[in-house]
Amino acid sequence: MTHLVSFAKEVDEDKVTPGVLGFIVFAAMALAVWALMKSMSRHMNKVDFTQAPDPEAEQAEPETADTETSGQGKQKQG
Repeated sequence: MTHLVSFAKEVDEDKVTPGVLGFIVFAAMALAVWALMKSMSRHMNKVDFTQAPDPEAEQAEPETADTETSGQGKQKQG
């Protein structure tokens, strides 16, 4: 017990430390980040990443594909 008293005398009184308030703020921020990550994980698991094909886009593709692949347009450039 006496070695703790001698250690307390060696601590610089002008030195500023975060203390208990700093620890509480840091712990609260860590808990908030953990809760947000957990919530985001739950929301991302609910998302369906498979996309249904658009029937209108499939009908429009053959018309545009023919003009693009031929390399020759009907319009003359001048």
